[in-house]
Amino acid sequence: MKRGLLIIDRGSREREASEELETICAGIKAKGDYVFTDFCFLEVEPPFIKDGISKCLKEDIDSLTIVPYFLYPGKKVKIAVTDVMKLQKDTEVKFLITKPMSMHKTLVDIVENRIATTLKENNIALPNKDVDVMIIGHGSKDPNAQMSLNYIVDELKNSYRNVSRCWLEIEQPDIFEGIKKCEKDQPKVLIIVFYFLHEGAHVKTDINNDLIPALKESNLKDVFITKHIGTDEKIIDLIIERAREVEDAN
Repeated sequence: MKRGLLIIDRGSREREASEELETICAGIKAKGDYVFTDFCFLEVEPPFIKDGISKCLKEDIDSLTIVPYFLYPGKKVKIAVTDVMKLQKDTEVKFLITKPMSMHKTLVDIVENRIATTLKENNIALPNKDVDVMIIGHGSKDPNAQMSLNYIVDELKNSYRNVSRCWLEIEQPDIFEGIKKCEKDQPKVLIIVFYFLHEGAHVKTDINNDLIPALKESNLKDVFITKHIGTDEKIIDLIIERAREVEDAN
């Protein structure tokens, strides 16, 4: 069986997003048994899904594993899957669509790695039970998206003093409310996790537009911010695991 793998990302005009996806595809190719690996975008920037699928079908493959590269199983994932399946009728290559990157222990491990790295880089020697954590997610009206981030929060609660979450947009609590909640908890140290796959406009600009003034208005002192989660080596392992789930079932 000759397989290809295509990642569908939401899309970003920031070059960093494409560079990260190129690195991820190279890592999957090195670890997985694929003729090729590639990526495309749902929106914002080409190559779009139709372009990505057309390129894949020019390769000598029997099966194409398609990975919705999203942290939340919401509306965007549904749109991506619908767009893919419209193209299935035009080819004999079998399309296999994985679950998105949500509700998985590996994501918890990645967040914990980000927290540990940030503590170490800032020479913080406190035990985890004395560390407060706030996770910033994108925000969505889809209840499955909230469930996905709540899963991460709940998995971390036994390891840290306080764990909370807030949203960049759409949902509450927003970043200002999130910081107020953390302030009430009077943390010894607060680690803020950017729960985003890419260093796009949200991570580079939008979050900080709210976070910086919120922190200035607070009395919080020892606050440290992690990198976003998409550049972790374990993301590659998670994508391969999601791919294997659907490949083994077919």
